[in-house]
Amino acid sequence: MQEATLVFLVRGDPPAEILLGWKKNGFGSSKYNGFGGKIEINETIQAAAVRELREEAGIDAAIADLTRVARLEFYFPAKPEWNQVVHVFIVRRWRGEPVETREMKPLWCRIDAIPFDRMWADDADWLPRILSGERVEATFTFKADNETVDTMSLRDLPA
Repeated sequence: MQEATLVFLVRGDPPAEILLGWKKNGFGSSKYNGFGGKIEINETIQAAAVRELREEAGIDAAIADLTRVARLEFYFPAKPEWNQVVHVFIVRRWRGEPVETREMKPLWCRIDAIPFDRMWADDADWLPRILSGERVEATFTFKADNETVDTMSLRDLPA
């Protein structure tokens, strides 16, 4: 299965705002999400997260500033090439201001105003949990429309 990263910048402790990106093309287009993507050959998960954040939002973060908060498995029986394991990080310190790129348009959102209706259907199940300080491990299987969650399993992420 393909491995990928997902990074969310947050402001405040506890988080009051989250940086989302409107995906302009490719996998997940026309949805808000965090910033991330595939891990390249010979690249660590953390290095991929930092690289993707820079490429998609113009933000520089240090590997030491990544906090691992989730491991998510996604299964798409109608489109198995989309199956993936996603490593999710929160970042509280970075350099630069988010900029629009060819792939993503950044948007700061209040935590109480996250546009879940314009995100992947599973996000409402796990994103609030990580924003409240939990660490989660989850598995989601989608229906044939590749949009609707068919089954899910959500548990605490082992240390």
